[in-house]
Amino acid sequence: MSARTLAPWALPALMLAMAAPLAAEQGGDSGGYRLDPVHTRVLLGIDHAGFTTALGTVSGSTGAIAFDPDDWSRSKLRVSVPLRRLDFGDEGWNRAVQGMLDTGRHPEAVFVSDRVERENDDHARACGTLTLHGTSAPFCLSVRFNQLRRAPLPPFARTIGFSASGTLSRSAFGIDDWSKLVGDEVTFRIEVEAERDDAVLAQLGMAR
Repeated sequence: MSARTLAPWALPALMLAMAAPLAAEQGGDSGGYRLDPVHTRVLLGIDHAGFTTALGTVSGSTGAIAFDPDDWSRSKLRVSVPLRRLDFGDEGWNRAVQGMLDTGRHPEAVFVSDRVERENDDHARACGTLTLHGTSAPFCLSVRFNQLRRAPLPPFARTIGFSASGTLSRSAFGIDDWSKLVGDEVTFRIEVEAERDDAVLAQLGMAR
């Protein structure tokens, strides 16, 4: 059907119908984002008898982010890290760490924020509760906002990216094995990608 065969009122109506999805898409980036487990990764480091910093990575984290680019204090985060996927690059080393973490009983570490304090245009501090090894304690992350835009590959979802870092004492969570060989301080670096999905707001106790 060509524009010439449409009734005079039909063309404006058709244009409005076509524009509505675009307007909805561009109507704001405040909302929910679901973590992409493929492109979200945790890197941790811990002292190995003073010789090196042993490095392990975890893939497959899941969770939800509520983000308001105009008011970061309204933002929230909940992330679950599957500790059984922690990899130090050696099967024996992995088994030893799994034993220290008692991943049979405590397979995940879970962080839930209760406040986000913006520091400048692209940095913030996210604080809340970390549950690890059956113990829950206050924990804060330094967060850098990388970007928010449409992903360049299908399904072209609105995608947000953050980099975060933090430090904890493993003994504060009851993980004190091998204290003379393995350091107490654990450093974290977290790379997060998340796709727009307002359905995850319910996981954060929020409504759209």
